[in-house]
Amino acid sequence: MDYQLDLDWDDFLARYWQKRPVLLKRGFKNFIDPLSPDELAGLAMESEVDSRLVSHEKGRWQVSHGPFESYDHLGETNWSILVQAVDHWHEPSARLMRPFRQIPDWRMDDLMVSFSVPGGGVGPHLDQYDVFIIQGTGRRRWRVGEKIAMKQHSPHPDLLQVEPFDAIIDEEMEPGDIIYIPPGFPHEGYSLENAINYSVGFRAPSSREMVSGFADYVLSRELGSKRYSDPELVRREHPAEVQQHELDGLRNMMTDLVASPEHFNSWFGEFISQSRHELDVAPPEPPYQPGEVYEFLESGEALQRLGGLRVLKVGDRCYVNGEPIVTEHTAAADALTRNLSVTQAMLGDALEDPSFLALLCALVNSGYWYFDE
Repeated sequence: MDYQLDLDWDDFLARYWQKRPVLLKRGFKNFIDPLSPDELAGLAMESEVDSRLVSHEKGRWQVSHGPFESYDHLGETNWSILVQAVDHWHEPSARLMRPFRQIPDWRMDDLMVSFSVPGGGVGPHLDQYDVFIIQGTGRRRWRVGEKIAMKQHSPHPDLLQVEPFDAIIDEEMEPGDIIYIPPGFPHEGYSLENAINYSVGFRAPSSREMVSGFADYVLSRELGSKRYSDPELVRREHPAEVQQHELDGLRNMMTDLVASPEHFNSWFGEFISQSRHELDVAPPEPPYQPGEVYEFLESGEALQRLGGLRVLKVGDRCYVNGEPIVTEHTAAADALTRNLSVTQAMLGDALEDPSFLALLCALVNSGYWYFDE
């Protein structure tokens, strides 16, 4: 099923994106859930899948992490199962992400799906990223407060909450309704009946993450070997003082590395194209030969991108799951980044080049692209 989002994107980006929360009534008309509560519970039993169970009773919060073996101990109220990166493991659910590609792919993170019984939720909290929350089956009440300085506390080591807040949005959401919440706006949702929610989350790397990631890149490539030098050194009155021009020189040594477009772009392509969650990679057995890939495409078959795979273009180079796509056929590489389903026509003459065909075959044999059965 293809989901059609009823949204004026230009108006939304101008008025709301990273500015104000907004409720989009019937954002998806005639919404049909892509998966059932039983399917979600089954995913939470898999060891590769990141899941948690959040419950509360009389003000006491409990959090446990999957994989889960049974749900028999759960009552009829006040708990939620939350599963991260469902788009990696369930292709129909991954289709829910497609209408949000009006926002650049590199900013998109994953699809988190929750199932909650009446009273279920994770309490009032803040997020440091943008999120669209889509209401599936059932009804859930959502409250969103104003963006003001708020103290956070942990009622459980794995849970961060804020104090009660005054609501600027207070609505019961029904199937197909969407609420958009920018970073820093406190919010809470709790179910009024058994309900499924789909959260399309976005990625906003912090300075700390980027400095750490770039340092790893520098070390792995043995960059930054230039040492400080001071041939113009003169005697000074205060031997313990580090002078400003010396600090400037030291800082410039560090910033020169980051300022290099070659190094920065290459690092960022690898960094941002890596998924934060496991992928459902299933390399074909036996592996394809390049000629077989060519024949399938020539016969009209399309290559489908693996759910959750991050394929991005940075500068004039394309990256997939932390690795550069090294090829002279830039238009064909661009087609791999732009399209979720790739045909022979999109790849064009590149398929006549044995080196590109070998590269494409390697990507298919890695499980990153696949032919429908």
